[in-house]
Amino acid sequence: MCVEGDGCEIEGCSSSDEVRTLSGSMSPALKSSPDLHPCKPGHKFRAALLRCRSPTAAAGILSFGNVLNYMDRYTVAGVLLDIQRHYKVSDSGIGLLQTVFICSFMVAAPIFGYLGDRFNRKVILSCGIFFWSIVTLSSSFIGKEYYWLFVLSRGLVGIGESSYSSISPTIIGDLFTNNSRTMMLSVFYLAIPLGSGLGYILGSSAKVAAGDWHWALRVSPVLGITAGTLILIFVPEPKRGVADHSGRIRIRTSWLCDMKALAKNRSYVFSSLASSAVSFATGAFGMWIPLYLARAQVVQKTAEDCTKEICSSKDSLIFGAITCVTGLLGVVIGAATTRLCRQKTERADPLVCAVSMLGSAIFICLIFVVAKKSIVGAYVCIFIGETLLFLNWAITADILMFVVIPTRRATAVAFQSFTSHLLGDAGSPYLIGLISDALQQSYTTSALWRFLSLGYALMLCPFIIVLGGMFFLATALFFLDDREKAEKQLSQMTRPPSTVKV
Repeated sequence: MCVEGDGCEIEGCSSSDEVRTLSGSMSPALKSSPDLHPCKPGHKFRAALLRCRSPTAAAGILSFGNVLNYMDRYTVAGVLLDIQRHYKVSDSGIGLLQTVFICSFMVAAPIFGYLGDRFNRKVILSCGIFFWSIVTLSSSFIGKEYYWLFVLSRGLVGIGESSYSSISPTIIGDLFTNNSRTMMLSVFYLAIPLGSGLGYILGSSAKVAAGDWHWALRVSPVLGITAGTLILIFVPEPKRGVADHSGRIRIRTSWLCDMKALAKNRSYVFSSLASSAVSFATGAFGMWIPLYLARAQVVQKTAEDCTKEICSSKDSLIFGAITCVTGLLGVVIGAATTRLCRQKTERADPLVCAVSMLGSAIFICLIFVVAKKSIVGAYVCIFIGETLLFLNWAITADILMFVVIPTRRATAVAFQSFTSHLLGDAGSPYLIGLISDALQQSYTTSALWRFLSLGYALMLCPFIIVLGGMFFLATALFFLDDREKAEKQLSQMTRPPSTVKV
């Protein structure tokens, strides 16, 4: 493979080789020219470095960054009981942590979506990672009398992480197409459950190892800075739409035009509403399930209520491990099922999502039935319910890639993220905590009633998941029409690449 733009000829190049430009785009190689001269040592090193910037390596690095994004987000959930005891706040007060994080995340998402469609995406990604890493590290030194400052720091972390979630999928969308894009997006979105699970494990393990929960917030920043550096060096900046069409996009649309088009795109609207249902459930579960299971064991008299400075982290560790495994299974099964079902129907993507959502609601509902008697039974229901729920992460992103043209994908991803967080996990952790507190105040407080009140509050989640399944069924009705419209519009916006005579 040759490197274009260095002004030198690379050994081993032929006229049939491909050329990778400095922006990461691919073009046919030019034949040797008298203007080319032998590479100097510095040029050879630069060329070797650019050859490492393959699409597969870029997707791997972006997926690693996404793991860290979600790992940092759920590290707090892994030490939630310790934070609650340290700052002495109620259920609704501790639920405010995730709500403030998500609110800042969703407000920043449209801004980064606009920037991601118009400026260098990998620079924005790297700056976002560096920012949240520094803020997370700084928050670990906040004193117990400044809980408001700790809450504010989570809001700033949300802004940094928003840049990554809004833009990185669009780079993968421009590096791959068709089934290869589905597979790479599956790997990328595997980071959501994998990173979430690792966040619980990291938070619990770091707390136990150091004897202080603050150390749970001091590991992911180091890894985040590493990921940001790798993105700057090895991830290319592909031209928008290069994987979808052989031509070059010659027409740019305004932001207002993009928003009008997305609002009229029925598949995009319904799939975004379905994503909101998923976010509502995962946000509430990620924050409250470990605490719910800890209270269940107190009711069963297999554990005592925590009165120590460092509380038991067993439930967070188990829930984190389950989330990692179910995330892997869900993404793999989802990708394989969709590929198989595409041979039967072109509406496979939204239909697979709908069936998995409806199945997930059944097992999640069973968690609250069996938890009072059997923790093992609750874990089994969590395992099956999460596997089915995680089935649709990558498929939802692939639906967006099919029905939205490349020049507005970052905006589409950003506003889908905004919608799903606004209607989903921005309010669900706080809402669940608020309902739980209200139920506890209605009756005499006891270990049993604290357990039951949180369970009753969490019962809202299965109903929201069923609603999400209905939205995916609605997406299936309009999917083919919207995909065809996107393909026609893309063909109108492109022109064949110019030929170079030598």
